[in-house]
Amino acid sequence: MNPLRTRRLTVIAATAIVLSFTGSAYASAGSVPADDNGKITVGIKFDQPGIGLKTPDGKYTGFDVDVATYVAKQLGHDPGDIVWKEAKSADRETMLQRGDVDFIAASYSINDKRAEKVDFAGPYLLAHQDVLIRADDDSIKKPSDLNNKKLCSVTGSTSAQNVKTKIAPDAQLQEYGGYSECLTGLENGVIDAITTDDSILAGYASQPQFKGKFKLGGFKLSNENYGIGVQKGSDLKNQINKALEKMVADGSWDAAVKKNFGPAGYKNEPAPKIGVVVQ
Repeated sequence: MNPLRTRRLTVIAATAIVLSFTGSAYASAGSVPADDNGKITVGIKFDQPGIGLKTPDGKYTGFDVDVATYVAKQLGHDPGDIVWKEAKSADRETMLQRGDVDFIAASYSINDKRAEKVDFAGPYLLAHQDVLIRADDDSIKKPSDLNNKKLCSVTGSTSAQNVKTKIAPDAQLQEYGGYSECLTGLENGVIDAITTDDSILAGYASQPQFKGKFKLGGFKLSNENYGIGVQKGSDLKNQINKALEKMVADGSWDAAVKKNFGPAGYKNEPAPKIGVVVQ
């Protein structure tokens, strides 16, 4: 082979290798959250009214959606640039590690185990485990009143187990496949209370068909610091934190809370200080 051609091929191959490594490093850093078409991919819940919901007409609503849309705007993306992807609880860390999404806002509580695998911006909401009861039920005024009551949560929920083991061990636990089934049971009097994060409960109770039917217990059984998950080591964390600080400062955070949780009488905590996780 011509020596000159050999050298040329060697240079091309070396350049390709360098570009390959550079591209990998760039992808892992996640510093510019956009694909070749200028899109940004965001993970949310698709099945939590008031938090993250994909409606039958293909729209996306909820507090997490509003927060993510605001953050994306601060990162330089209009709402039309956002590609929404469902982020189920069990899949969130894997989605971030694989680079399937740029960030996740999906009632994503910050804890040490998750922080080993991903980084968190925020927190942007301090929620608490609570119970939802019928509006006319005056028999459940404190956590211990749940004893001998029919308590509902989804199958495998840690929230229900917390009540059973720590709060009201004599509660009659009913585990359903989804919270919508719990709501039907609560409405029909088959169960007495539903337990999970107060923000999630408020979102369900805020649906038009349930207006005035339910109320939150206000028990604050745990602290749940919602954060925005990003790939480990990504400098997106700092950019998102700045966006969240601006959202709080300009009143957009309060407006989003009122819009999504207000109808349920949700007494939210003040906006948490960015970078401070409440134990």
